[in-house]
Amino acid sequence: MENLVRFWKGKKVLITGHTGFKGCWLTLWLTKLGAKVIGFSLKDYPNTELFQLTKIGAEIIDERGDVRDKKRVLEVFEKHPPEIVFHLAAQPIVRLSYDFPTETFDTNIMGTVNVLDAIKHSKSIKAAVMITSDKCYENKEWVHGYREDDKMGGHDPYSASKGCMELVVASYRRSFLKEQKKKIATARAGNVIGGGDYAKDRIIPDCVKAINNGITIEIRSPLSIRPWQHVLEPLSGYMLLAQKLFSEEVDEAWNFGPRAGSVVNVKEMVELFLKYWGNGAWKDVSGGVHPHEAKLLALDISKATHKLKWAPKLNFDDTIRLTVDWYKNFKEVGAKELAIKQIEEYEKL
Repeated sequence: MENLVRFWKGKKVLITGHTGFKGCWLTLWLTKLGAKVIGFSLKDYPNTELFQLTKIGAEIIDERGDVRDKKRVLEVFEKHPPEIVFHLAAQPIVRLSYDFPTETFDTNIMGTVNVLDAIKHSKSIKAAVMITSDKCYENKEWVHGYREDDKMGGHDPYSASKGCMELVVASYRRSFLKEQKKKIATARAGNVIGGGDYAKDRIIPDCVKAINNGITIEIRSPLSIRPWQHVLEPLSGYMLLAQKLFSEEVDEAWNFGPRAGSVVNVKEMVELFLKYWGNGAWKDVSGGVHPHEAKLLALDISKATHKLKWAPKLNFDDTIRLTVDWYKNFKEVGAKELAIKQIEEYEKL
């Protein structure tokens, strides 16, 4: 913890997508460690409940704009010259990408290009972590986890856009950033869950909404297997990676997934969720017509484990317990207070 605080205290960090689920948790954690956070997000975004509930915007520089607006992106970088960038801004939903493919490709690819171009022109940046996805791989439904050098791909527009992001970042690294001595890495996480996620078409928000409304949870793919992980797990990986970029040659792609015991199917996840919640029920609606989604996906994290000395700290049971705890108690305890309490619990691990 002393090393963590020593590194981050006073660091000027720009987070794109800071009002989203993962972005807000990262903002809370870095602010707690004493970093000077600049956030850049859309003015109107559909999953900002956690950001609003925690009121963390009052403790940071809260800039608004669209990553697709190159001029605005450059303006924010020039106005608040950061040392470190975490790029999380994206259209993050697989099913939504079928309805809005152009917006998905434009935001996830050209938005990333605009951020990379701002990094290229910046005189202050030393390191950047670009967040892509476990879905960036050409999914062949393998039983083993994907490694960082496996083929990029993607059936749906979201997954394809994340594979393209990886190629774009690699191109900028080789063409411009290496010679500028700016370290830039990509990070691929699993299915991230935790308190404060209210996004449409994501399993945990769907469960919470159904239970609160007194209706049965509808599960589209109960047997689909996913690498579930609590939001603090990949964030700890992103932060460690950013630290390592300052002193080591780690400017490449990295997987931050859970241990094998957390790679389970949707049915098992929902049933454990209901056990901790104390009530509720689910039903199988897989018989309907749904857009294509992969049935099996896992990440190989051996590279991060051996080279970064990073490893997941939570088992599957802990992940679900912490998630349910936040949704059940945030109104009584306070959204920010409960999030900070969970961060402090995690730091002790």
